Amino acid sequence: MQDQLDAADRLFRKGLELMAQSDRAGAEDAFRRALQLQPELAAAHSNLGLLREEAGQPEAAEASYRRALELDPGLVQTCINFGALLAARQRYAEAEAIYQRALGLAPEHPGVLSNLGALLAEVNRETEAEACYRAALAAAPKHRSAAFNLGTLLLRQGRYAEGWRRLEARRWHSPLQDFVDRFPRWQGEPVQGKSLLIAVEGGHGDMLQFCRYAARLKQQGAARVSVFCHPGLFRLFRRLRGVDEVLTSGSAPPAAGWDYWTLPLSLPHLLGTTLATIPAELPYLTAEPDAIATWRSALGQPWPELGVGLVWQGNPRFERNADRSLPSPSLLTPLSEVPGIRFFSLQKDAATAGPAVPGALPVVELGPQLEDFAETAAVIMNLDLVITVDTAVAHLAGAPCVDWTFAQA
Repeated sequence: MQDQLDAADRLFRKGLELMAQSDRAGAEDAFRRALQLQPELAAAHSNLGLLREEAGQPEAAEASYRRALELDPGLVQTCINFGALLAARQRYAEAEAIYQRALGLAPEHPGVLSNLGALLAEVNRETEAEACYRAALAAAPKHRSAAFNLGTLLLRQGRYAEGWRRLEARRWHSPLQDFVDRFPRWQGEPVQGKSLLIAVEGGHGDMLQFCRYAARLKQQGAARVSVFCHPGLFRLFRRLRGVDEVLTSGSAPPAAGWDYWTLPLSLPHLLGTTLATIPAELPYLTAEPDAIATWRSALGQPWPELGVGLVWQGNPRFERNADRSLPSPSLLTPLSEVPGIRFFSLQKDAATAGPAVPGALPVVELGPQLEDFAETAAVIMNLDLVITVDTAVAHLAGAPCVDWTFAQA
């Protein structure tokens, strides 16, 4: 019997090693073999649950987590993982019960408190969420997830001074960082006569929203401001106010040549943004006049109807995409009841977004012709309204024209 237990322990440890090496298939095999020898090894059930969750098998993962907690109710990390799984599936009451169970075991555990805070924020219990985040930070002042989660909550409430500062705890960083580590990151020093590189960060919507701060840097005396952006923004950002040079992530940038580099989402913090000082000068982006005219002709302007652009799907790789995107474009068909409308699809990737809106809602399909955001901006300047679930298109619609109207679904 002892030999069997020892063999199970060796297999379990081997599974941990393989997990650390990102060999998920090998790790799962090791945990399964360990459980054949020792079926009540709770930690193996827990790790098997994590592997199943990562493999997109939520039901199997739930079964493994439940079995692990039946065998060992004191597994706090298992409670965290299980609660996160339930919260991701919007089973909020069950997730909260699991987190409360974990707090009973470890009342000051920052991971539990941060996750519980995120759940409470999701269900609009923001006062309780803030208390959880602050308790987590009291227990572990450098806990990055709690600080970031608190930052996003405060920013939603317009509490910018602390919110922007807390957002600096975000874990993602620019893919440019390997290059820009060779010259200093800007920390708010005077920029008079200096050159700065704004690195690529986040998605297209993040870049569209925050690169407006390039003009602020120029106003403070920066001699040269460069932006390193996604390829789809390259043409558009060549017309971005305050930018002297645009580089694209389609190729490696020079590893030197600037006094400082910065991330776009850090600019509001470093420039001390308040509700009263959000850069709101419009337009801060403009579409190419020739492209606007070309699209006006291609669309057959003018028409008697109101021209409305539609986007019903966001980036499928975004972790919260299911919360914003429509499961089917057919849900838009009730719009056909509104008279005097001509609809245009601005949906770029029809392969992932589904076919054009069918049936009773005739739509002019433009997506395949939109090579980049500069083309999309030119189309938008010929429309009257945009209805979008995607923040990139919403920011694009709001940037070019003072009297532009858009609606985000």
